[in-house]
Amino acid sequence: MPRDDLYQLAHAHRAAMLDFAQRLIQTPSLSGEEAAVAALVAREMEALGYDTVRTDAAGNVIGTVRGAGGRSVMFNAHMDHVAPGDAALWPHPPYAGVIADGWLWGRAASDVKGTLAAQVYALGALRRAGLTPPGERLMTAVVMEEIGGLGTQRVLEEVRPDYAIVGEATDNQLALGHRGRMALVARVQGRSVHASAPSRGVNPHFAVARFLLALEQMPMAMQVPFGASTVAPTLCGSDQTSNNIIPGEVWLHLDWRNVPQETPDEIVARLSALLEQSLIPESRGSVALNRRRLRTYTGLGVEFPELFPSFVLPADHPLAQSAQQALQSVYGRPVETRIWSFATDGGHLMAAGVPTIGFAPGSERYCHTVQDRIGMEELVEGMVGYMALALALQ
Repeated sequence: MPRDDLYQLAHAHRAAMLDFAQRLIQTPSLSGEEAAVAALVAREMEALGYDTVRTDAAGNVIGTVRGAGGRSVMFNAHMDHVAPGDAALWPHPPYAGVIADGWLWGRAASDVKGTLAAQVYALGALRRAGLTPPGERLMTAVVMEEIGGLGTQRVLEEVRPDYAIVGEATDNQLALGHRGRMALVARVQGRSVHASAPSRGVNPHFAVARFLLALEQMPMAMQVPFGASTVAPTLCGSDQTSNNIIPGEVWLHLDWRNVPQETPDEIVARLSALLEQSLIPESRGSVALNRRRLRTYTGLGVEFPELFPSFVLPADHPLAQSAQQALQSVYGRPVETRIWSFATDGGHLMAAGVPTIGFAPGSERYCHTVQDRIGMEELVEGMVGYMALALALQ
């Protein structure tokens, strides 16, 4: 379809798409609390004429636009978001969906409710215009991405598309992979005693301190084009609430971003060896992947390891080549390929054998900040890009 026609189709739906994006931002949907926004997404898909719209057991909304029998493509965006924090720090109220200076402001504007609106409307606009894509197109609005990607993992138990497009911020460029994310917990057990008599106990804090100093000097794997793996200590806790007791156990949460050449088992083994070297006499320690017990807004309870796999799609893969060509053709400009600095549901999709690319309006520098926003014209351009991909990938 000529690029001018796609831009005209996008501009014909511009006001409705932006209004939908505003309503999404105005509907809070923390992880596990996506019910209201899921209902909003389902109603919008139905109003746009999707061939089927359903909600699965986990609460994911899955819309289908039938195609001409070629490869199936999943468009993927999550409905949950991180907490806004102190609203007084925001230039505009985080749930107001304010439009100002060419931007749509609010929590999840860039991560990823603006994208969700652009994806939903891209497929809906094609359906309304009577344009049949070469294969089935799935729109999956998923739950709990921010806390491990439960929604997409559950979708993959029922649906296995040929290709997937993850809607995480790329500035309307093309992303071909990212480092993985592992949430690990290092635990040290000592012997708890009254703080007035520390010699009677074994204080696990000292082992943890030695471990942290060694961790800071640990050599990290490097892999082009991802750069280096990183590890960041984040949370620390103990089995005590009184400040006059030496704890019996201290635990430390670690956020490890791994390059693809590192496996989870290798990382756990390295950290376990480092912790063993850091222990003090009569203390014990262990390192393991953190496991989360979650319950979706539909009541589905699941326990799973807090892990986003790393992935990379080769630049010469047919999906990458076709997507880049389609975007460059519709935009009339070069479209760069990049690697995300953060983890996405693309890791779960690729681990399931689904070739995956990333494409979305929005900039990662605004994600998870009080400056969260997305450019309105960038949103429209993103919708054009999604329509071009829906029609080109076959």
